[in-house]
Amino acid sequence: MSVALTAPSPARPRVWALPWVRFGGRRLGRLLVSLWVLVTASFAMIHLIPGDPVRAALGPTAPADLIEARRRALGLDDPLLIQYLHYLKGLVTGDLGTSLSSQLPVSGVISQRLPATLLLAVFAFLAAVVVAIPLGVVTGVLTRRGHGRRTELAFTTTSVIVATIPDFLIGVALVYVFGIRLGWLPVAGDDTPAAYVLPVFSLAIGPAAILSRIVRVEMVGVLEADFVRTARAKRLPARTIYLGHALPNAVTAALTVGGLLLSALVAGTVLVENVFAWPGLGSTIVRSILTKDYPVVQAIVLVYGVGVLITNLVVDVALALLDPRSKIRED
Repeated sequence: MSVALTAPSPARPRVWALPWVRFGGRRLGRLLVSLWVLVTASFAMIHLIPGDPVRAALGPTAPADLIEARRRALGLDDPLLIQYLHYLKGLVTGDLGTSLSSQLPVSGVISQRLPATLLLAVFAFLAAVVVAIPLGVVTGVLTRRGHGRRTELAFTTTSVIVATIPDFLIGVALVYVFGIRLGWLPVAGDDTPAAYVLPVFSLAIGPAAILSRIVRVEMVGVLEADFVRTARAKRLPARTIYLGHALPNAVTAALTVGGLLLSALVAGTVLVENVFAWPGLGSTIVRSILTKDYPVVQAIVLVYGVGVLITNLVVDVALALLDPRSKIRED
Protein backbone atom coordinates (compact mmCIF):
# COMPACT_ATOMS: atom_id res chain seq x y z
CA MET A 1 0.00 0.00 0.00
CA SER A 2 1.56 3.22 -1.12
CA VAL A 3 1.01 6.54 0.59
CA ALA A 4 1.13 9.68 -1.50
CA LEU A 5 3.34 12.31 0.00
CA THR A 6 2.46 15.95 -0.55
CA ALA A 7 4.86 18.80 -0.07
CA PRO A 8 3.85 21.19 2.70
CA SER A 9 2.45 24.45 1.43
CA PRO A 10 4.73 27.42 2.00
CA ALA A 11 3.79 29.58 4.94
CA ARG A 12 2.16 32.83 4.03
CA PRO A 13 4.28 35.82 4.99
CA ARG A 14 3.10 37.91 7.85
CA VAL A 15 1.57 41.25 6.96
CA TRP A 16 4.32 43.22 8.67
CA ALA A 17 6.94 41.30 6.69
CA LEU A 18 5.69 42.78 3.41
CA PRO A 19 8.03 45.53 2.14
CA TRP A 20 5.29 48.03 1.34
CA VAL A 21 3.67 47.54 4.74
CA ARG A 22 6.98 48.16 6.51
CA PHE A 23 7.58 51.20 4.33
CA GLY A 24 4.14 52.62 5.09
CA GLY A 25 4.45 51.86 8.81
CA ARG A 26 7.79 53.67 9.07
CA ARG A 27 6.52 56.70 7.21
CA LEU A 28 3.28 56.84 9.20
CA GLY A 29 5.18 56.57 12.48
CA ARG A 30 7.50 59.41 11.51
CA LEU A 31 4.53 61.51 10.44
CA LEU A 32 2.73 61.03 13.75
CA VAL A 33 5.84 61.83 15.80
CA SER A 34 6.55 64.91 13.67
CA LEU A 35 2.94 66.07 14.07
CA TRP A 36 3.17 65.73 17.84
CA VAL A 37 6.43 67.69 17.92
CA LEU A 38 4.91 70.37 15.69
CA VAL A 39 1.76 70.70 17.81
CA THR A 40 3.75 70.86 21.04
CA ALA A 41 6.22 73.38 19.63
CA SER A 42 3.44 75.66 18.36
CA PHE A 43 1.74 75.55 21.77
CA ALA A 44 4.98 76.32 23.61
CA MET A 45 5.91 79.08 21.15
CA ILE A 46 2.76 81.05 21.90
CA HIS A 47 3.28 80.85 25.67
CA LEU A 48 6.95 81.85 25.41
CA ILE A 49 6.23 85.04 23.45
CA PRO A 50 6.26 88.01 25.83
CA GLY A 51 3.18 90.18 26.15
CA ASP A 52 -0.46 89.71 27.09
CA PRO A 53 -2.58 88.81 24.05
CA VAL A 54 -5.83 89.69 25.86
CA ARG A 55 -4.53 93.14 26.78
CA ALA A 56 -3.33 93.65 23.20
CA ALA A 57 -6.72 92.61 21.81
CA LEU A 58 -8.83 94.73 24.18
CA GLY A 59 -6.55 97.76 24.14
CA PRO A 60 -4.51 99.53 26.81
CA THR A 61 -7.57 101.30 28.27
CA ALA A 62 -9.59 98.14 28.93
CA PRO A 63 -10.58 97.69 32.60
CA ALA A 64 -8.84 94.99 34.60
CA ASP A 65 -12.03 93.08 35.38
CA LEU A 66 -12.84 92.79 31.67
CA ILE A 67 -9.35 91.46 30.97
CA GLU A 68 -9.62 88.90 33.74
CA ALA A 69 -13.03 87.80 32.52
CA ARG A 70 -11.72 87.34 28.99
CA ARG A 71 -8.72 85.37 30.25
CA ARG A 72 -11.02 83.05 32.21
CA ALA A 73 -13.27 82.62 29.18
CA LEU A 74 -10.28 81.66 27.02
CA GLY A 75 -8.86 79.31 29.67
CA LEU A 76 -5.63 81.28 29.97
CA ASP A 77 -5.80 81.12 33.77
CA ASP A 78 -5.60 77.33 33.78
CA PRO A 79 -2.29 75.52 34.37
CA LEU A 80 -0.22 74.97 31.25
CA LEU A 81 -0.84 71.22 31.26
CA ILE A 82 -4.62 71.75 31.31
CA GLN A 83 -4.33 74.31 28.53
CA TYR A 84 -2.23 71.87 26.51
CA LEU A 85 -4.79 69.07 26.94
CA HIS A 86 -7.61 71.44 25.95
CA TYR A 87 -5.56 72.46 22.92
CA LEU A 88 -5.08 68.84 21.84
CA LYS A 89 -8.78 68.14 22.33
CA GLY A 90 -9.64 71.16 20.19
CA LEU A 91 -7.35 69.98 17.41
CA VAL A 92 -8.96 66.55 17.40
CA THR A 93 -12.45 68.04 17.23
CA GLY A 94 -11.49 70.69 14.68
CA ASP A 95 -11.77 73.59 17.12
CA LEU A 96 -8.78 75.89 16.58
CA GLY A 97 -10.04 78.55 18.95
CA THR A 98 -11.32 82.06 18.47
CA SER A 99 -9.51 85.05 17.02
CA LEU A 100 -8.76 87.62 19.72
CA SER A 101 -9.09 90.55 17.35
CA SER A 102 -12.09 89.62 15.18
CA GLN A 103 -13.85 87.20 17.58
CA LEU A 104 -14.34 84.85 14.61
CA PRO A 105 -13.55 81.11 14.70
CA VAL A 106 -9.94 80.55 13.68
CA SER A 107 -10.99 77.62 11.51
CA GLY A 108 -13.14 80.02 9.49
CA VAL A 109 -10.23 82.41 9.05
CA ILE A 110 -8.00 79.56 7.86
CA SER A 111 -10.56 78.15 5.43
CA GLN A 112 -11.07 81.61 3.96
CA ARG A 113 -7.38 82.40 3.47
CA LEU A 114 -5.85 78.99 2.75
CA PRO A 115 -7.05 78.57 -0.88
CA ALA A 116 -5.30 81.75 -2.00
CA THR A 117 -2.00 80.62 -0.48
CA LEU A 118 -2.27 77.11 -1.92
CA LEU A 119 -3.04 78.42 -5.40
CA LEU A 120 -0.08 80.78 -5.25
CA ALA A 121 2.32 78.03 -4.08
CA VAL A 122 1.08 75.40 -6.55
CA PHE A 123 1.17 77.78 -9.54
CA ALA A 124 4.67 78.89 -8.54
CA PHE A 125 5.83 75.27 -8.27
CA LEU A 126 4.38 74.39 -11.68
CA ALA A 127 5.98 77.46 -13.22
CA ALA A 128 9.34 76.52 -11.70
CA VAL A 129 9.10 72.96 -13.05
CA VAL A 130 8.00 74.09 -16.52
CA VAL A 131 10.98 76.43 -16.73
CA ALA A 132 13.60 74.29 -14.95
CA ILE A 133 13.23 70.92 -16.68
CA PRO A 134 13.59 72.09 -20.31
CA LEU A 135 16.34 74.53 -19.33
CA GLY A 136 18.25 71.86 -17.40
CA VAL A 137 17.84 69.27 -20.15
CA VAL A 138 18.99 71.59 -22.93
CA THR A 139 21.94 72.84 -20.91
CA GLY A 140 22.90 69.27 -19.98
CA VAL A 141 22.88 68.21 -23.62
CA LEU A 142 24.97 71.22 -24.63
CA THR A 143 27.55 70.73 -21.85
CA ARG A 144 27.99 66.93 -21.86
CA ARG A 145 31.46 65.38 -22.23
CA GLY A 146 33.16 68.65 -21.33
CA HIS A 147 31.66 70.60 -24.23
CA GLY A 148 30.26 74.11 -23.93
CA ARG A 149 32.50 75.36 -21.14
CA ARG A 150 31.34 78.94 -21.61
CA THR A 151 27.71 77.85 -21.63
CA GLU A 152 28.22 75.87 -18.44
CA LEU A 153 30.00 78.76 -16.72
CA ALA A 154 27.34 81.28 -17.73
CA PHE A 155 24.51 78.95 -16.69
CA THR A 156 26.06 78.05 -13.34
CA THR A 157 26.94 81.64 -12.46
CA THR A 158 23.53 83.00 -13.41
CA SER A 159 21.60 80.24 -11.61
CA VAL A 160 23.62 80.66 -8.41
CA ILE A 161 23.09 84.41 -8.36
CA VAL A 162 19.36 84.13 -9.07
CA ALA A 163 18.87 81.39 -6.46
CA THR A 164 20.43 83.54 -3.72
CA ILE A 165 18.13 86.53 -4.24
CA PRO A 166 15.28 86.53 -1.68
CA ASP A 167 11.79 86.07 -3.08
CA PHE A 168 10.47 89.36 -1.75
CA LEU A 169 13.32 91.32 -3.39
CA ILE A 170 12.47 89.69 -6.71
CA GLY A 171 8.87 90.64 -6.07
CA VAL A 172 9.75 94.27 -5.38
CA ALA A 173 11.81 94.42 -8.58
CA LEU A 174 8.98 92.90 -10.63
CA VAL A 175 6.49 95.35 -9.14
CA TYR A 176 8.71 98.30 -10.01
CA VAL A 177 9.41 97.17 -13.59
CA PHE A 178 6.18 95.57 -14.75
CA GLY A 179 3.70 97.22 -12.41
CA ILE A 180 4.91 100.79 -11.93
CA ARG A 181 7.20 101.65 -14.82
CA LEU A 182 5.53 99.66 -17.61
CA GLY A 183 2.05 99.33 -16.10
CA TRP A 184 1.50 95.94 -17.71
CA LEU A 185 0.36 93.95 -14.67
CA PRO A 186 -1.53 94.61 -11.41
CA VAL A 187 0.55 94.71 -8.26
CA ALA A 188 -2.01 93.80 -5.58
CA GLY A 189 -4.92 91.46 -4.96
CA ASP A 190 -6.07 88.29 -6.71
CA ASP A 191 -9.15 89.54 -8.54
CA THR A 192 -7.96 88.75 -12.08
CA PRO A 193 -5.74 86.06 -13.67
CA ALA A 194 -3.19 88.76 -14.51
CA ALA A 195 -2.79 89.46 -10.78
CA TYR A 196 -1.23 86.00 -10.36
CA VAL A 197 1.66 86.61 -12.75
CA LEU A 198 3.97 88.75 -10.63
CA PRO A 199 3.61 86.91 -7.29
CA VAL A 200 3.87 83.51 -9.01
CA PHE A 201 7.09 84.41 -10.80
CA SER A 202 8.46 86.07 -7.67
CA LEU A 203 8.21 82.71 -5.93
CA ALA A 204 9.15 80.55 -8.94
CA ILE A 205 12.36 82.18 -10.19
CA GLY A 206 14.61 81.03 -7.34
CA PRO A 207 13.38 77.40 -7.24
CA ALA A 208 13.55 77.23 -11.05
CA ALA A 209 17.25 78.17 -10.90
CA ILE A 210 17.94 75.46 -8.30
CA LEU A 211 15.96 72.76 -10.09
CA SER A 212 17.51 73.53 -13.46
CA ARG A 213 21.02 73.05 -12.03
CA ILE A 214 20.03 69.67 -10.57
CA VAL A 215 18.40 68.54 -13.81
CA ARG A 216 21.52 69.58 -15.79
CA VAL A 217 23.88 67.65 -13.52
CA GLU A 218 21.66 64.56 -13.58
CA MET A 219 21.23 64.82 -17.35
CA VAL A 220 24.99 64.98 -17.92
CA GLY A 221 25.45 61.85 -15.79
CA VAL A 222 22.60 59.94 -17.42
CA LEU A 223 23.85 60.69 -20.93
CA GLU A 224 27.06 58.80 -20.09
CA ALA A 225 25.19 55.73 -18.82
CA ASP A 226 25.40 52.38 -20.62
CA PHE A 227 21.73 52.24 -21.60
CA VAL A 228 22.04 55.61 -23.36
CA ARG A 229 25.11 54.39 -25.24
CA THR A 230 23.14 51.30 -26.25
CA ALA A 231 20.31 53.49 -27.50
CA ARG A 232 22.79 55.52 -29.55
CA ALA A 233 24.30 52.31 -30.95
CA LYS A 234 20.82 51.32 -32.15
CA ARG A 235 20.68 54.67 -33.98
CA LEU A 236 17.52 55.76 -32.22
CA PRO A 237 16.36 59.32 -32.89
CA ALA A 238 17.85 61.96 -30.62
CA ARG A 239 14.37 62.90 -29.41
CA THR A 240 13.76 59.32 -28.26
CA ILE A 241 17.14 59.12 -26.53
CA TYR A 242 16.84 62.40 -24.67
CA LEU A 243 13.13 62.42 -23.82
CA GLY A 244 12.30 58.72 -23.71
CA HIS A 245 15.43 57.30 -22.06
CA ALA A 246 17.47 60.03 -20.40
CA LEU A 247 14.84 62.43 -19.07
CA PRO A 248 12.87 59.98 -16.85
CA ASN A 249 16.09 58.93 -15.13
CA ALA A 250 17.35 62.49 -14.76
CA VAL A 251 14.31 63.89 -12.98
CA THR A 252 14.35 61.48 -10.01
CA ALA A 253 16.72 63.64 -7.97
CA ALA A 254 14.87 66.74 -9.14
CA LEU A 255 11.64 65.24 -7.80
CA THR A 256 13.17 64.89 -4.34
CA VAL A 257 14.42 68.46 -4.28
CA GLY A 258 11.22 69.64 -5.95
CA GLY A 259 9.17 68.33 -3.05
CA LEU A 260 11.36 70.19 -0.59
CA LEU A 261 11.11 73.32 -2.73
CA LEU A 262 7.32 73.03 -2.73
CA SER A 263 7.41 73.05 1.06
CA ALA A 264 9.69 76.07 0.96
CA LEU A 265 7.36 77.78 -1.51
CA VAL A 266 4.42 77.42 0.85
CA ALA A 267 6.46 78.98 3.66
CA GLY A 268 7.94 81.58 1.29
CA THR A 269 4.50 82.96 0.52
CA VAL A 270 4.58 84.82 3.84
CA LEU A 271 6.80 87.67 2.59
CA VAL A 272 5.64 87.61 -1.03
CA GLU A 273 1.99 87.87 -0.01
CA ASN A 274 2.78 91.01 1.94
CA VAL A 275 4.58 92.53 -1.04
CA PHE A 276 1.54 92.00 -3.28
CA ALA A 277 -1.19 92.43 -0.63
CA TRP A 278 -2.23 88.85 -1.36
CA PRO A 279 -5.26 87.71 0.69
CA GLY A 280 -3.67 84.50 1.97
CA LEU A 281 -2.21 83.02 5.12
CA GLY A 282 1.09 84.88 4.75
CA SER A 283 -0.39 88.35 5.05
CA THR A 284 -2.78 87.10 7.75
CA ILE A 285 -0.02 85.74 9.99
CA VAL A 286 2.01 88.96 9.76
CA ARG A 287 -1.04 91.01 10.69
CA SER A 288 -1.86 88.60 13.52
CA ILE A 289 1.67 88.82 14.92
CA LEU A 290 1.49 92.60 14.96
CA THR A 291 -1.86 92.51 16.80
CA LYS A 292 -0.78 89.61 19.06
CA ASP A 293 -3.66 87.47 17.82
CA TYR A 294 -1.95 84.32 19.03
CA PRO A 295 -4.69 81.74 18.27
CA VAL A 296 -4.55 82.72 14.58
CA VAL A 297 -0.73 82.68 14.58
CA GLN A 298 -0.73 79.27 16.23
CA ALA A 299 -3.18 77.82 13.72
CA ILE A 300 -1.33 79.18 10.68
CA VAL A 301 1.99 77.82 11.97
CA LEU A 302 0.32 74.43 12.28
CA VAL A 303 -1.07 74.66 8.74
CA TYR A 304 2.35 75.51 7.32
CA GLY A 305 4.00 72.72 9.29
CA VAL A 306 1.42 70.10 8.32
CA GLY A 307 1.78 71.18 4.70
CA VAL A 308 5.54 70.58 4.84
CA LEU A 309 5.11 67.15 6.47
CA ILE A 310 2.49 66.01 3.97
CA THR A 311 4.58 67.23 1.04
CA ASN A 312 7.59 65.27 2.28
CA LEU A 313 5.42 62.17 2.70
CA VAL A 314 4.09 62.48 -0.84
CA VAL A 315 7.64 62.83 -2.17
CA ASP A 316 8.74 59.70 -0.30
CA VAL A 317 5.83 57.70 -1.72
CA ALA A 318 6.46 59.02 -5.24
CA LEU A 319 10.14 58.06 -5.05
CA ALA A 320 9.20 54.61 -3.80
CA LEU A 321 6.88 54.17 -6.77
CA LEU A 322 9.56 55.31 -9.19
CA ASP A 323 12.23 53.14 -7.56
CA PRO A 324 10.53 50.11 -5.92
CA ARG A 325 13.81 49.04 -4.29
CA SER A 326 13.68 52.09 -2.00
CA LYS A 327 10.68 50.73 -0.08
CA ILE A 328 12.67 47.81 1.35
CA ARG A 329 15.63 49.90 2.44
CA GLU A 330 15.87 50.46 6.16
CA ASP A 331 16.21 54.14 7.00
